Amino acid sequence: MAESDYETALRADDRLDLRMWLRLLTCATMIEGRVRRRLRDSFDTTLPRFDVLAQLDRAPDGLTMGELSGRLMVSNGNVTALVERLVREGLVDSRPRPDDRRVQRVRLTESGRRQFARMAPANRAWIAAMTAGLSRDDMARLYELLGRLKGSVSAADRRVEEGADGAV
Repeated sequence: MAESDYETALRADDRLDLRMWLRLLTCATMIEGRVRRRLRDSFDTTLPRFDVLAQLDRAPDGLTMGELSGRLMVSNGNVTALVERLVREGLVDSRPRPDDRRVQRVRLTESGRRQFARMAPANRAWIAAMTAGLSRDDMARLYELLGRLKGSVSAADRRVEEGADGAV
């Protein structure tokens, strides 16, 4: 099938939204699986641990547990258990906030910074290798389209909350 015929067939496909979502899910699952395996094999760590260290690396003054769970899009309970393990290993420090002792502020320790500094370039190289088949223009366009998709998902959530969406 010629490229224009293929594109025409895709545009006419009444299941294109589902096919697009499944392709997106497949790509994300493939990338995540490879990153998980490489983190385990190369650094004897997990993706959630790497993600916590990455978020804390971006916040030199640290984050509250609530901010950290929000950035990671996981429950406070999941973050609390993980942070407690990282504290025991000396990779992060958790202290009560001076103005509210009920709120814990979490920061990377020097050891945590060193460990993350070893892992981050490898992670970046893995992602670069997996996306090497795309040009910079392709990546920029895909990034833009994913941003539009994110907005569309958020708008659908708002419609559901307002009772304006007929979906079940």
